[in-house]
Amino acid sequence: MKKEYVRPTMVGEKFVANEYVAACGDSGVSSYNFKCDAPGGKLYYYSQFDGKIDGVYEGSEKAILLGDYTPCSKTHKAPTTDDYYDGFVDYNKNGRYDSGEGVIVWRGKWGLNGHATANLDMTTWETDKS
Repeated sequence: MKKEYVRPTMVGEKFVANEYVAACGDSGVSSYNFKCDAPGGKLYYYSQFDGKIDGVYEGSEKAILLGDYTPCSKTHKAPTTDDYYDGFVDYNKNGRYDSGEGVIVWRGKWGLNGHATANLDMTTWETDKS
């Protein structure tokens, strides 16, 4: 068996970026400026995610009562990594969601609070960049 000489070759590939990669300090949104402004009443939320946060829950979980809610009217710097929930303020006091009662609920850093906004479009919320 005769051996053949194979010339060593070096193959290189040129890196071409195909996506925009943000530099440090410009990596995206780090927090929402969450305005606690939903009208007061009994505040409920759904702890299970239904695929979108828009104040309308389409899952099968029963709403959890957080208690009597009065808006604090403050704007909270709420990290985007925190949990946000579909919920409602029971304006007509029937214990269930009715059209026009939807809110987005933010429970704070440790999930102990209940803050709500009637602005159901999170893309319009003021943000801070990281």
